[in-house]
Amino acid sequence: MSFMSEGRQTGASLLKLSILAALIGAIGGVTAELLHRLIGFVTNLAFYQRVGTEIVSPLESPLGAGIILIPALGGLLIGLMARYGSPLVRGHGIPEAMEAVLTKSSRIPPKVALLKPISAAISIGSGQPFGAEGPIIQTGAAIGSILGQALHTTAAERKVLLACGAAAGLAATFGTPLAAIIFAIELLLFEFRARSFIPLTIASSIATGIHIVLFGAGPVFLVGTADFGSPINLMFFLALGVLCGLLATGLTRMLYIIEDGFHRLKVNTYLWPALGGLFVGVVGYIVPMYIYPNVDVFGPGYEVIGGILNNHFAIGFLLVLLFSKAAVWLVSLGSGTSGGVLAPVFMIGAAFGAIFGLVMKQLFPGMDAAPVAFAMAGMAAVFGSSTRATFASIVFAFEMTQNYHAILPVMLASVIADAVVNALMTSSILTEQLQRKGVLVHHEYEADVLDMIPVRSVMTKDVVTVPQTMTVGQLIERINLHDPRLTRHQALLIVDEQEHLKGLITRHDLLAAARVEGLDNTVLEAGSTDLIVAYPDETVRQALIRMMHSNIGRLPVVNQQEPTKIVGYLSRSNIMSAYLQRVREEAHVEKGWLPYLSRKSRGSS
Repeated sequence: MSFMSEGRQTGASLLKLSILAALIGAIGGVTAELLHRLIGFVTNLAFYQRVGTEIVSPLESPLGAGIILIPALGGLLIGLMARYGSPLVRGHGIPEAMEAVLTKSSRIPPKVALLKPISAAISIGSGQPFGAEGPIIQTGAAIGSILGQALHTTAAERKVLLACGAAAGLAATFGTPLAAIIFAIELLLFEFRARSFIPLTIASSIATGIHIVLFGAGPVFLVGTADFGSPINLMFFLALGVLCGLLATGLTRMLYIIEDGFHRLKVNTYLWPALGGLFVGVVGYIVPMYIYPNVDVFGPGYEVIGGILNNHFAIGFLLVLLFSKAAVWLVSLGSGTSGGVLAPVFMIGAAFGAIFGLVMKQLFPGMDAAPVAFAMAGMAAVFGSSTRATFASIVFAFEMTQNYHAILPVMLASVIADAVVNALMTSSILTEQLQRKGVLVHHEYEADVLDMIPVRSVMTKDVVTVPQTMTVGQLIERINLHDPRLTRHQALLIVDEQEHLKGLITRHDLLAAARVEGLDNTVLEAGSTDLIVAYPDETVRQALIRMMHSNIGRLPVVNQQEPTKIVGYLSRSNIMSAYLQRVREEAHVEKGWLPYLSRKSRGSS
């Protein structure tokens, strides 16, 4: 395939993906709004026995202690849907989308697009302590996957469409297009290429446009000035980052301890969500009634997050909220019900950051950092380190508040928390479950080194050729004489009198000719004339893909303008040498020009 035809194919693919991404963005935006209204409908019906679509708090329900049973009934319905519908309705959405990308060629069953939002509406509407964003992400991902399955696409294109659906759902929920794009790249695509970035941007932009039409252009959380004061205050945010990393580690480990506990119960797995829901109901009723008034652990809690960010709550309220919300979220999610991760972790992180800020203000009265800065930093740090989507969490904090003043402490706390989790864990709250299934998820990605190296820099330039008039017998005789130029390669290039490329003959071809007594045949007759070639200016990765598709181990390198003019030879060993050079750059410690530091580096290595 020539450069030009490859370029046309890439351009056509990108145009197709961009058009489909626009469609997915529109569908994702509308779907997010419909899910929010469905959650409101279930909430009003379950707790107030009325018809309405606004998401309201269950705390004012006239049912009294009867609200304890509502989350349990919702969990029971989720279990029945998982039993008779699809097991994919359980869980928090994002790991299921990741698993589809990593192990299922980005294929999600069509019924998930219908059952997941319904199960999420029942779960969250009945008081389970989740946000709608996780189910919306999985629903959007299912929409993108279904569209990719309905049309003629490659698995790579279908992955992009799946990610576009997930990003569209997230952008439509929070009005955060940049964070949605980065989130999809970090957790679903694991790549940054024009093929994926352009469609992602289109889908997220359109979904955000729908969010603006429905909810306005303002931030999701309107907060005051988040000035962090003097730069010396950054040391407080550094300490907050360490503690947030420890909190994220604890939340992740506790979640899977609870999940393992459910697995040890001698109860049908489809009844687990009902048990988790019963715990939610008990805590949700007892805490505001007997421990601290107005602490609401039911539902998404977006208003509570806004109150935390605006410093509306005392430290006692925040402590009770932190522990009770974390408890109900961990138990409910561990029971395998349908819900999300983002909103609960945002609330837990914001409450933790606010508590830290209030404590520091008591200990250091002269500190002039605004409380909202600590709440924003805690929210971003706990979310980013627990999901290992740190870059996305930083942008989330900025876009959801549209407050740039706290970006420096938010960044510092987030990366410190991520460093702590990176030192303590190999998985995240989203990938631990996948890792237990044997699916390895890398939390870091880098450009393919073979995509940055041209063929001409690694090819063998001293090409060994044989004339097309040479017989098979003559070539075998020369090889048996251990001619070093002929024994060096598994294949030899065949040329005419003008040194123009005519074919290629391998050791296998020679053996095949010898078996049928074809020693008098010319090498051109015994070899291959329908050649797959490489060009000096293309990347090694392009050439490698061509080799794998054709199941061959070497390629003649020819001039693009003169396809019969040989300029080199590319083998597997050439490609491996390019890759090994990058490995050496990563691992080899070079001698520095400061003797003491050089000795120290060598000793540590």
